[in-house]
Amino acid sequence: MGEARAPAVAGSFYPRDPLELQSGVRGYVAVAPAATAPSPKAVIAPHAGYIYSGPVAGSAFSRLAPLRGQVARVVLMGPAHRVAFAGVALPQAEAFATPLGLMRVDGEARAALLELPQVLASDRAHAGEHSLEVELPFLQVVLGAVPIVPIVVGDATDAEAAEVLERVWGGPETSIVVSSDLSHYYPYETARRLDHETARAVERLSPEDIGEDQACGRVGVRALLLVARAHGLRATTLDLRNSGDTAGTRDRVVGYGAFSFA
Repeated sequence: MGEARAPAVAGSFYPRDPLELQSGVRGYVAVAPAATAPSPKAVIAPHAGYIYSGPVAGSAFSRLAPLRGQVARVVLMGPAHRVAFAGVALPQAEAFATPLGLMRVDGEARAALLELPQVLASDRAHAGEHSLEVELPFLQVVLGAVPIVPIVVGDATDAEAAEVLERVWGGPETSIVVSSDLSHYYPYETARRLDHETARAVERLSPEDIGEDQACGRVGVRALLLVARAHGLRATTLDLRNSGDTAGTRDRVVGYGAFSFA
């Protein structure tokens, strides 16, 4: 295996120690409500520091756990926070490292996506980005070291991102994880209102009802809604909280949602 992308936020967003990290992730997954529906094709999960969003992320990833041994690759799509670029970016690196080990990048899927004009290969776009990295330990715990297709969204349209997802949608061997937090830095009650509006838009598969102030990963979220609608999926809200509920004050909060699509 060639060069691997090194962790950028281990020790800040989540524990650097492998045993502590694995124990924490297992705990978040274990306390998630029991599933009452079929395992999903896709989930939306938050990407903040684990003390803030880990319990909500656990609600999403717990739904993927029954698919261990069946899923052969996971497509991840999240927003670019640190590097500006046009389109969507795949890594040149052949693997992503976390304290729990390596996850190989699916080279065949990468090659197929690079045929699209809006897709570029850029390690720079991925190097410091946390939106995908924080999801990887959850995948390693619930699914094992499955190959991944890491996609960071820059300045792209919903349709461009949806075309990317559609090309690697696959069948039951492929799971989709879209990474996004919800509203940012509103007072607690305002955030709750906005996040509930976002959740209703997700459940209706209505991307046009999700505005710029409702989700930092809104392009990926809206793209997933477009593709889910085309495939006849239904969306379910699994968890909806904010940092005022988990580990922060309530004057300026960040919203987190977990959603499944089956």
